[in-house]
Amino acid sequence: MPAPPARPEPFRPSAHGFAFTNAWPHQPAVRIGKLNIGNAGNGLCGGMVFAVLDYWLAGRRPPAEQPVGGAPLFKFLVRRLIASWHLPVTGVRYYRWMLRDDADVAARTRREMAAIRESLERGEPVPLGLVTTKSADPRRIGHNHQVLAYHIEEQTIHVYDPNHGQRDDVTIVVTPDGVRHNVAIGYPIRGFFRVGYQARNPPL
Repeated sequence: MPAPPARPEPFRPSAHGFAFTNAWPHQPAVRIGKLNIGNAGNGLCGGMVFAVLDYWLAGRRPPAEQPVGGAPLFKFLVRRLIASWHLPVTGVRYYRWMLRDDADVAARTRREMAAIRESLERGEPVPLGLVTTKSADPRRIGHNHQVLAYHIEEQTIHVYDPNHGQRDDVTIVVTPDGVRHNVAIGYPIRGFFRVGYQARNPPL
């Protein structure tokens, strides 16, 4: 009977995150023939979160050099970004949370915390969708963000933030008065939820 696969070492951004940050030139994220779709300059946070988790589960360190548009890693990040949206499911969930009042978002976040804690205490990182805005304007969905939770202490969640790169000191703290954080975004965090994830084999 074959031995079970080795369990990955505990995730740490300084060891397992991308060495580059979520800063990209303004260029189409996807090209289909002559059709350009999306703008990488708006960020690839969800793709970077899914991809670092893919590399970690594969027992491999991610490439250190930031890829250029069209490179295999860039294409993979875009595919993983699209996967992180779970169209239309996750996009709709962001929008519904954007419509809810603060008390409702806080209550839903507390319920999410229980499942997040269970996963993290098993050593399983969790992609999180951060809801940063209250608005009925669907164009503001892009103001939300994605990070990877990898450790929890009481009400403090340690996260890999693609905007911060390999920093190990980025946290989200849930308090009775709201959410405190040092994620590199220009908005408060109203709440957050787990983003469904399925592993994929990352490029070399």
